Amino acid sequence: MFTDLPEPALREYRSTQTDPDDFDEFWATTLAETRAHPLDLRVDRVDTGLTTVDVYDVTFAGWAGQPVRAWLRVPAAATGPLPAVVQFVGYGGGRGAAVENLFWSSAGFAHLQMDTRGQGSGWSLGATPDPDGSGPAHPGVMTRGIDSRETYYYRRVFADAVRAVEAARELDVVDASRVSVVGGSQGGGIALAVAGLVPDLAAVAAYVPFLCDFRRATVITDADPYKEIGRYLAVHRHRASSVHDVLAYFDGVNFARRATAPALFTTALMDPTCPPSTVFGAFHAYAGAADVTVWPYNGHEGGGFEDDLLALALFRGAGA
Repeated sequence: MFTDLPEPALREYRSTQTDPDDFDEFWATTLAETRAHPLDLRVDRVDTGLTTVDVYDVTFAGWAGQPVRAWLRVPAAATGPLPAVVQFVGYGGGRGAAVENLFWSSAGFAHLQMDTRGQGSGWSLGATPDPDGSGPAHPGVMTRGIDSRETYYYRRVFADAVRAVEAARELDVVDASRVSVVGGSQGGGIALAVAGLVPDLAAVAAYVPFLCDFRRATVITDADPYKEIGRYLAVHRHRASSVHDVLAYFDGVNFARRATAPALFTTALMDPTCPPSTVFGAFHAYAGAADVTVWPYNGHEGGGFEDDLLALALFRGAGA
């Protein structure tokens, strides 16, 4: 069944999320601290037995100089410079296995798939720890370090993701002027954050994006991962205001207001995980040219491979 507003109301909906006064200053400081560490990019060929795609094990320095892993997949024997797609993965997942996820390299792109720190045990393999600790948190990462914007988990993840784009641009096989970002669910939310923090991307594709319109999301769905915040606040009853103050620095709506690269959003009207109004909240806030595709009879899977085909058309149309 539909889990949120009907489509005509979604097209009228505007988020009430507001920007913290020092949002830009906070992220400028965060990225300056991250970039104070050398990128320390390492690329090692992996013998996969594949004949049409070459795969490399990549490590680069993310937040606090901590190592972040990624896979680089390129068309076999490619010399470049190629357009690149940097991909971020969904909640609980990691970069997976070297031989998975061959779509983008098969389409002629250099494909850098970033591991997500501290995840990768829910549904796909991960290889990047999250060394930073936190105070009391509900299982999962949604409340990890939520006592402050400085310690919140997604500060580290978003800093890693910006560095992933910078790492892609350092690769000899990549045309640094033609780098796009893509992701679904959590990956879509990370892609929106990067779009708001990196001003010169070629294009952005956010499939059924998570991490958007927190104030609304946390009160209109009982589905995880948003419900992790609800359970936390059910115990920490007097912290709702301060928690939402922290989350405002990580909300896809606020990043969308700063993003200008051509963008694709997708959403599904039967999605209880990322309610469509939260996606439309970010879509309507997006500062650049953006389109949204609505899948009326789908849940959190969104359009599946159809989303990839839409993104492929966008990236090629944007010169990627």
